[in-house]
Amino acid sequence: MLPPFHLAFPVDDLDAARAFYGGVLGCAEGRSATTWVDFDLAGHQIVAHRVSATRVDAGANPVDGDGVPIPHFGLVLPWDEWESLVSRLRDAEWPFELGPRVRFRGEVGEQGTLFVRDPAGNALEFKAFRDPDRLFAS
Repeated sequence: MLPPFHLAFPVDDLDAARAFYGGVLGCAEGRSATTWVDFDLAGHQIVAHRVSATRVDAGANPVDGDGVPIPHFGLVLPWDEWESLVSRLRDAEWPFELGPRVRFRGEVGEQGTLFVRDPAGNALEFKAFRDPDRLFAS
């Protein structure tokens, strides 16, 4: 198994990032400075860097009938944790970019998926497979 990954991404408001990643998603906060904050996203280090530039949005690509935001990052969760996240997002009244759904129903790649945007507009996908061994199946 590979070690945890590190991902850095732009935000324009660290307090809003803390409220979303820490409060809504439940990520523990690690080290920080006046211009960045580390978060623990399921054992992976993601770092919100405060920048003033606008974010890059390349548009969307069609996937199983949906326009999937590009770029995006996210996490593959166990099915029950994915369902819990759906509930947390709904309880927080956080808007979905693409609401929770089952994609590729009845196919090898069947998965639960949802997309949200953080307060800075970064797109995040959270998905789950009922059979985790099918993650890379073709």
